[in-house]
Amino acid sequence: MAMALTRKDILALVQEDRVHRDLYLSEELFALEQRHFFANTWNFVGHASQVPEAGDFITVEIAGQPLLMVRQADGSIRVLNNRCAHKGMPLATDASGSVKRFFRCPYHAWTYHLDGTPLSLPLKEGYANGRMHACESGSGMGALRHVAVYRDFVFAKLNDGGPDFHAYFGDVLAAIDNLADRSPTGKLKVEGGILRNIVHCNWKMYLENINDTVHPQSAHESATAAAHRLWQGQPADAPKPMAMEQILPFGAGYDFFDKMGGRVYPNGHSMLGTQFSIHSGYAHVPEYEQALQAAHGAERTAEILQRSPQNSVCFPSLAVKSSPQAIRVIRPLAADRTLVEAWSLRAEGAPDLLFERSLMYNRLVFSPMSIVAHDDVHLFESIQHGLKAGRNEWVSLHRDYEATERERGTQDVNGTNELLMRNQFRAWAQFMVADMEEGAP
Repeated sequence: MAMALTRKDILALVQEDRVHRDLYLSEELFALEQRHFFANTWNFVGHASQVPEAGDFITVEIAGQPLLMVRQADGSIRVLNNRCAHKGMPLATDASGSVKRFFRCPYHAWTYHLDGTPLSLPLKEGYANGRMHACESGSGMGALRHVAVYRDFVFAKLNDGGPDFHAYFGDVLAAIDNLADRSPTGKLKVEGGILRNIVHCNWKMYLENINDTVHPQSAHESATAAAHRLWQGQPADAPKPMAMEQILPFGAGYDFFDKMGGRVYPNGHSMLGTQFSIHSGYAHVPEYEQALQAAHGAERTAEILQRSPQNSVCFPSLAVKSSPQAIRVIRPLAADRTLVEAWSLRAEGAPDLLFERSLMYNRLVFSPMSIVAHDDVHLFESIQHGLKAGRNEWVSLHRDYEATERERGTQDVNGTNELLMRNQFRAWAQFMVADMEEGAP
């Protein structure tokens, strides 16, 4: 039997400029991630617009634990354990729905208030003399203690230790502000369905790719070459169809991506495209800009619209695109299986064109049948297999490494700098061992 990994073993897998392949391959590590890493970090649960009325719920799984996000009668949102306190039956098996006033277990009809506390149970007198009311079975479903709702984005942390919500995310929350403030009312709504794709690779592989600006030139060469052939010969000032507007920038050269800039924050968060991005050239919508100015003022409107980062990562589960208004949610399933969700967001009070951009972008780039995502999926799944090859057990993260980079905290970097990825793995190591004693498995 293999020896259990200790705190020291785990830290040794993340070196200054490379990481060990076990971070992608090891099922033992993935099990420890569920218990430690994901439970110690703040993970995205859902959006408040998905549960508009009391009793509305969505189901989700975080760190292997089935959860319910449910709107309360007072308008607040709670995240509950999705299991009956009796035998463990999930109280909700659909992805979303409404229970109106209470949850009812389909197995033995135990019922619970919307906050998860017990309501009633059959044959109540049979429990009068037992110990049921003094233990977990008598206390109800159980609500998570650490839940934060920020601009209608709902996050949760399973463990009690570690930083609170604002200390954990810090300045990267500006990416969510920029997204929400693109609505003249500051409100967003999830619409258009959620594209879901299970990729047979480790979740960290997908997440680091979000900050990889070197791969589009080679990985997506066929898609961008086809777009260029279709558009060649058009006048420089010709209005581009939306699909062309979104795909052509993928073919920009290394210099473009390097100069777009990036920023790393503590705890693994990042922003790619601090100077400009492939989204910066979208056509202006004058009536929309006027609506924003009426709501936010000219100065704030200019600040909102001039910032179109390529990707902002709220580590470890959320990637934000403020323009187009789209998010990706990373849901790890196993060491070699990751559920990737692409969500479209409608900005309240904004023209339909903005929502159409979000839908179009998700279909073109993130749908498993798109002209872009199939390149990435093929590469991710091939890498997952290729890492098993002998001799070299390490994955290189050497580009633009500097010995003093860890001492600088939040810092701006060039857009092709692999510090954007090294920062993620350093945070992974930090939160993996945050609640592990020295020498203990």
